[in-house]
Amino acid sequence: MGLLSDRVAVITGAGRGIGRACALMFVREGCKVVINDVEEAPAKEARDACEKVAKDSAAFHVGSVANPSDTDTLMKTAADTFGKLDILVNNAGITRDKVTHLMTDEWWDLVIDVNLTGTFNCIRSTAPYMRDLAKKEIEQHGKPAYNRKIVNFFSTAAIRGNPGQVNYTAAKMGNIGITRTIAQEWGRFGINCNAVAPGFTNTRLTHAKKPGDELGVPEEQRQEMIKRIPLGRIGEPEDIAGAVLFFSSRLSDFITGQELNVSGGMQVP
Repeated sequence: MGLLSDRVAVITGAGRGIGRACALMFVREGCKVVINDVEEAPAKEARDACEKVAKDSAAFHVGSVANPSDTDTLMKTAADTFGKLDILVNNAGITRDKVTHLMTDEWWDLVIDVNLTGTFNCIRSTAPYMRDLAKKEIEQHGKPAYNRKIVNFFSTAAIRGNPGQVNYTAAKMGNIGITRTIAQEWGRFGINCNAVAPGFTNTRLTHAKKPGDELGVPEEQRQEMIKRIPLGRIGEPEDIAGAVLFFSSRLSDFITGQELNVSGGMQVP
């Protein structure tokens, strides 16, 4: 019996990277998952990878977390496909880097909309399936049937500050405020809300950046970052997924409103 047996999860931004690693790990632990992404091809590929692990374990949804109608449809997809929604993983994220005095309104708004407003949209859209259902259980039975889980993402870059990422760091620190607030508002409904801060992790956001690339990190900067990691290597998506699994499982039923730094020991203020 897996850590997430009989649970249903929505994982945003799960076509690639950390989100996909979470989906595969969740399915191995007995979970049903809905994979969200803004691109159909990677969403389908991630769904198919999950299906190879366990038949009828996954569905996919194409849409942007920045659009509240999309997030409403996403949560409904989980309920319609698998009968309920127990876990929300707010993994979707994007970067558009420029130093502050050159940051455009377009890039500021895009990163805030996806990384911060997207987290809010998804949580609000879960309310009928998580908060409201738990409230009914309390009225009928005196307590929720079980703990439901929300896992948000912030970043070690946000904790320490990071030149060129004023939009990204502002959004990610905002997710800490959301996490702590939801933990207090929804704790009485047996809903745990915690956050994970990946350190330098091997995804398309951190690959060696070439001239003209919107995503990635210059190779010299990448190597300097890796030197600062006491465990001596870049993180892999599965390293982050393990922390997300913990916060999504029964093992964390008495933990809420907390942030976990998953960075291989990289020191941050």
